[in-house]
Amino acid sequence: MSRILIRNARLVNEGREFDADVLVAHGRIDTIGSLDHLSAEIEIDARGQWLLPGMIDDQVHFRDPGAPDKGSLYSESRAAVAGGITSFMDMPNTSPATLDLAALNDKKRRAASVSVANYGFHFGVSNDNLDLVAALDPTEVAGVKVFMGASTGNMLVDDPEVLDRLFRQVPTLLLAHCEHTPSIQARQQRWLQLYGEQIPAAAHPHIRDAEACFRSSSLAVELAKKHGTRLHVLHLTSARELALFEDRPLAQKRITAEVCVHHLLFDDRDYPRLGHLIKCNPAIKTQADRDALRQALNSQRLDVIGTDHAPHTWEQKQLPYSRAPSGLPLVQHALPALLELVADRVLPLTTLVEKTSHRVADLFAIPDRGYLREGYWADLVLVRAEPTGLAVDSQPILAHCGWTPFAGQRFRHSVSSTLVSGQLAWHQGRLYDDCQGLPLRFTR
Repeated sequence: MSRILIRNARLVNEGREFDADVLVAHGRIDTIGSLDHLSAEIEIDARGQWLLPGMIDDQVHFRDPGAPDKGSLYSESRAAVAGGITSFMDMPNTSPATLDLAALNDKKRRAASVSVANYGFHFGVSNDNLDLVAALDPTEVAGVKVFMGASTGNMLVDDPEVLDRLFRQVPTLLLAHCEHTPSIQARQQRWLQLYGEQIPAAAHPHIRDAEACFRSSSLAVELAKKHGTRLHVLHLTSARELALFEDRPLAQKRITAEVCVHHLLFDDRDYPRLGHLIKCNPAIKTQADRDALRQALNSQRLDVIGTDHAPHTWEQKQLPYSRAPSGLPLVQHALPALLELVADRVLPLTTLVEKTSHRVADLFAIPDRGYLREGYWADLVLVRAEPTGLAVDSQPILAHCGWTPFAGQRFRHSVSSTLVSGQLAWHQGRLYDDCQGLPLRFTR
């Protein structure tokens, strides 16, 4: 690997900002300090730019294998590094689903050959693979994912006995998608009776409402407390759910929570403009819910920020409500979009770095990543200010689906360079295809 010297950067790390140079050698951060006396094969003048640890995205759906029309590990990892995401953890609802070791190992092989970002994979739960889940090696998976509501193929788990056994026996971090399916189905049926196939997109947060989320997430928390489960609840969307989680340091908690980019940046006033482009599960809800989530990020009640990147084709998103799939592509614009909250003084930059890098590495027990520390892997992102705003539409969309919910917007910051495990992956608008992401390690 070439040595890379980043000069004159403004480092943001572990609650503080400071000016320094950074030398990268053998894939890792070799030295942080004043390095005028050194040189390297590649030198980057980062004057006026922030240097952040790369974002670690704990929740993506890269659609590989099974849906090449929507995305792949090849296409989506490239979109990710262009957006400052250096590591991702992919969800199990692919085709075939990641419900056995053969499917897990197949995804690892695929990523090893094509991913430019570091990678890890979550294992899925069904009603009939609990023996396999209980016997998992915790170091081989990012986490175990249970759909407690939103049915995805055969991965909906709603049998009380199965859930109780899962929470009792799962050997590692359990991630839960929490929505109460019976109430959602009943509400959707009422809307179908009123509108038929023409249910408006704005009905989505009424069909998948805060009550459906709370009923399921409160059950998950109850089961976790009963069995001492290490539980991580994904993509919180409502103010009501926040009371289920403690405002305490991560090291003192066994129950944690994630919030996603789109639930921080959109609210129900955006449905008339964006329609099914922002249809997702759980649903984007009210401005009051959005504001409560933002406020909770400034405490320790919400632990990490993810994307839940879930691309679908443009044509699929134009279908009527009942057939339009849920999910949206986010990885390429996640960090610039989140930096809008920093620019608007909603969130300190140090807190954003904590929730997108530091705490993700700590939560998932990923060694030597997520911080700007000598000896750690050089997963680095340079961010520059765009005084007049950079138009999203001026940049190519790298996600395979070819669209973004941020079309028409201008961001006040952009990602100028991304290093993955010490390799240039994105620099000055260019992708480096020879960059090879590495498998994430989990020390549990």
